[in-house]
Amino acid sequence: MSEVYQKIAEKIPNMSKAQEKIAKYILSNPNTTPFLTVEKLAKLSGVSIATITRFVTFLGYKGYPEFLKDTQESMQAQVTNSERIKLNAEVKEECEKNIYEVFESDLNNIKSTMEDMNLYEIKRAVNEIMNSKRIYIVARRSVYSLGILLKYYLDFVFNNVYIIENTEDIPKYVDKYDLVIGINFENYSRSTVEVFSYLKSKGSRTIAITDNMLSPIVPYADVSLTAISKGVTSLDSFAAPISLINALVVSIKEQKKECFINNVELLEETYKKFDIFI
Repeated sequence: MSEVYQKIAEKIPNMSKAQEKIAKYILSNPNTTPFLTVEKLAKLSGVSIATITRFVTFLGYKGYPEFLKDTQESMQAQVTNSERIKLNAEVKEECEKNIYEVFESDLNNIKSTMEDMNLYEIKRAVNEIMNSKRIYIVARRSVYSLGILLKYYLDFVFNNVYIIENTEDIPKYVDKYDLVIGINFENYSRSTVEVFSYLKSKGSRTIAITDNMLSPIVPYADVSLTAISKGVTSLDSFAAPISLINALVVSIKEQKKECFINNVELLEETYKKFDIFI
């Protein structure tokens, strides 16, 4: 038994009943006591904070912080190599568990999105994109990366794709030959809904890429595509939305295969000229 706990055990015969309750709790819980606040120890021991203060003074400490420091140092001294290995293994196991949970969640999201996928809406979206004079993408906050990804892919086929980043980027004139693709997932961006609905009111065609049909962007969409974005933490998971975007782009590429191949070849020439890749 370490010095601090030995001291407590030896003084039990001279303790009051309240102090004895504290002593018994501490001796029964040596691994958790070093991390307890004075309020928490008082509650768990069933005594008042003042009694805890008198208890540590009785043991010879100036105050509770000094007592707590002593118990923490005692705990560190007692941890053997085998216990350290065990603790490290437990931490590693928990970390690995969290990692696998993220992958499993992403896989489930992709699977559920695939099972609920509306092929008719996908085909409609492809036709809208193929027949558009200009394509505008609205994606704010965390889904901005999805907007950039979609634009990057569409640029392989079209020369008329724009992403609306600021108010200045909002087109002054749109008509039925223009297409606006709004990407919005929970928590929904108010500005995305406002820009999307505004351009819809001006006459543009609209496609929504979102998480469900209750999304605030859906009422303003001619075509709605959904993908699950819930994650195992407070952070969203965009594995399924990215898969949906990939599926959409592949469908377009198949219909514009020759154009796609020509643009890729031109791009590769540029890469080669400027020595882009290693």
